[in-house]
Amino acid sequence: SETPIVKKNHQISTDIQRKITQLLIEKDSMKSIAERLHISTSTVLRRLKLVKTKPNWKSLPKIMSWDEYSFKKGKMSFIAQDFESSEIIAILDGRTHATIRDHFQQYTLKVRKKVEIITMDMFTPYFTLVKQLFPKAKIVLDRFHIVQHLSRAMNRVRIQIMNQFDKQSKEYRRLKRYWKIIQTDSRKLSTKRTYQPMFQMHLTNQEILDELLGYSEELNQHYQLYQMLLFHIKNKNTDHFFALIEEEIGSVNPIFQTVFHTFLKNKDKVCNALELPYSNARLEATNNLIKVIKRNAFGFRNFDNFKKRIFLAL
Repeated sequence: SETPIVKKNHQISTDIQRKITQLLIEKDSMKSIAERLHISTSTVLRRLKLVKTKPNWKSLPKIMSWDEYSFKKGKMSFIAQDFESSEIIAILDGRTHATIRDHFQQYTLKVRKKVEIITMDMFTPYFTLVKQLFPKAKIVLDRFHIVQHLSRAMNRVRIQIMNQFDKQSKEYRRLKRYWKIIQTDSRKLSTKRTYQPMFQMHLTNQEILDELLGYSEELNQHYQLYQMLLFHIKNKNTDHFFALIEEEIGSVNPIFQTVFHTFLKNKDKVCNALELPYSNARLEATNNLIKVIKRNAFGFRNFDNFKKRIFLAL
């Protein structure tokens, strides 16, 4: 028999089928959807396989964001997103040159020439790929990753200096305990006075910082340099930023020298990051959603199923 409730030769109602699609848009695992609707997991999977994820080969946005995310342990996948609309352009099973090139070469050169800006992190293999595929596109590095490079260098210098002290000394213990104060932008330090057991008195963060910097002249010099660079990034002073790097590169710790050489090597891309109002922030938000989907499902074995869940959730 055939009714509006159930299709011919089907046992599961059309309302349940619609509900499966609706729940697949949410972040629940397929097993939990099946239990909730009293159906099998394979029924949910069959519904997922009906989803089509064909890209539009006739257009690309003017501004794109590139990044990668973890599909399986030790395996990174590639994602590209429209900066303005947050629409997914590509989700690829791998981030190798061949994988990305083969995908984007399916667009005509005329379409690829319309791309003006691509935002990304400091993954250098992408740089040459962008020049080959998108001849008119500017590369804009994500400002977060520029600050992250400086922050990690500052932290490694602190650890290096901290290890020069005896592990039982107050200097070692305090430098280890209050590492976040050294990493924080000096303009964001709390002015609230709180009791600090390691000092056995009430102190503000600034007072703690002054004490820590007094333990080492090298730490103090690198901290002041780190804060000046953060100030120039915040105020988008590219000339001052690179002038300071070129002035200090010969005298700083080798850890900072490595970071400075990286910045100088990619000077045009760093300048774009500081001068243009684009970043990977929206794509990072998408990556967080991807992590939630993967965590709720306890991982995916099949990349296509994972890809379809991402498209549905977005």
